[in-house]
Amino acid sequence: MKRQNARTLALIISILTYLVVGAAVFETLESKEEKTHKRRLDSRRHELMRKYNLTKENFEELDHVVLQLKPHKAGVQWKFAGSFYFAITVITTIGYGHAAPSTDSGKVFCMFYALLGIPLTLVMFQSLGERINTFVRYLLHQAKKCLAMRHTEVSMANMVTVGFFSCMSTLCVGAAAFSHCEGWSFLHAFYFCFITLTTIGFGDYVALQRDDALQNDPRYVAFCFVYILMGLTVIGAFLNLVVLRFLTMNTEDERRDAKQRALMSAGKPRGEVARLLPVSASTSSTPAARARDLKGAYTEVLHFQTMCSCLWYRSKEQLQGSVTAATPQELTFSDAYYARRGSNYPHCAEPGSAGCVCSPRQCSSISSITTGLHLFSPFRMFKRRSSV
Repeated sequence: MKRQNARTLALIISILTYLVVGAAVFETLESKEEKTHKRRLDSRRHELMRKYNLTKENFEELDHVVLQLKPHKAGVQWKFAGSFYFAITVITTIGYGHAAPSTDSGKVFCMFYALLGIPLTLVMFQSLGERINTFVRYLLHQAKKCLAMRHTEVSMANMVTVGFFSCMSTLCVGAAAFSHCEGWSFLHAFYFCFITLTTIGFGDYVALQRDDALQNDPRYVAFCFVYILMGLTVIGAFLNLVVLRFLTMNTEDERRDAKQRALMSAGKPRGEVARLLPVSASTSSTPAARARDLKGAYTEVLHFQTMCSCLWYRSKEQLQGSVTAATPQELTFSDAYYARRGSNYPHCAEPGSAGCVCSPRQCSSISSITTGLHLFSPFRMFKRRSSV
C-alpha cells in the first residue's frame, strides 16, 4: 500500500475513534445534568401554568413569543455596528446564531456574501499567519545572535513554543476582559474566547448582548471587533505553523515518488528508458508532440532540489538515441556544458555512496533547479560542488 493511502486510512480510523471516544465522554458528563435540568424546567412550567391559569396551548404560544423576542433583548441588532458584528461572524464562519436574516432578500445576499467572503478571509488569515511566523522567526534569530548563542538557527520547536504561548496569552487577555465587561466567570469567559477564536461559535455565550452595548458602548464594541480579528490572526498563524505542515505530506510523498522514478529511469538501459516514457512519447506522430513528451520526461528528471550531473548526462545519452529529432531546443544547454568539460568524462561502474552512478570525485551537482524550463541557462544553472 502506498504511503499516502496508508496515511489517509490511518487518519480516517483515528477520526472515527476520536469521535466515538468524544461521544462517550460527553454522554458521561452531560447526560445526567440534562435529565435533571429538564425535570426542573418541567416542574417550573407546571407551576407557572397553575399560577396564571394557562392552558397548554396558551403556554406554548407564550413560549414561542419569548423565543422570538430573545434576539431583541440585547437591543437593535441591525444598525451598522450590529450588522458589522454579524458580517464578522459570517465570513469567519463563527456563526453565533444570535442574529440571522429574516427577509428573503437578506438570506439570499447572506449566501452570496459568505460564498465570496469565506475564501477571501481564509486566504487573508493564512497569508497573515505566514508573515507573522516569518517575523517571529527573524526576531528569534536576532535574539539568539544578541545572546551570543552557538546555534542561532530557529528550530520548529522554538516556533511551536512561541506560537503556543502567544495563543494562550491571547485567550487569557480576552478572558480577563470579557469576564470584567460581561460579568462572566473567568472560566466561562475563557470558554467563550476559545469557542470564538476556533470559529466553533456555539452561541451559548455571545458578547455585546447586554445593556444595549452595541449602541451605548462604542469603545467596548471596537475592542470586541479588534480582539476577534486579531485573535483569529494569532490562532491562524499557529495553525499555519503546525497543521499545514501535515497537510503537505501527501504532496511531498508524490514528489519523492517522482524523484525515485526519475532515478530509476536515469539508470535503465535505452530500451527500458523508452518503455518508462509516457505512451504518447512512442506513439506521437508529429515532432512537436514528441518534443512535448520528452520535455515532460526531462522535467521529471530535473525536479530535484539537488541532483548529480551524471544523471543528466546519462539520461540524455540514453534518450537521445531513440528520439534525437524530438529533443527540445530548451534542453540542449547540457551539450554546451559537456563540451566545456571535455569529452573525457569517465563514469565508474560502481555507484557512489549517495546513490550516484559516477565517481564521487568527478561528480558535480545542480542546486535548486526549478522546473520552469524557460529559465535554464548553461552558465547560471550549473553550480560546481562536491557530491553528497
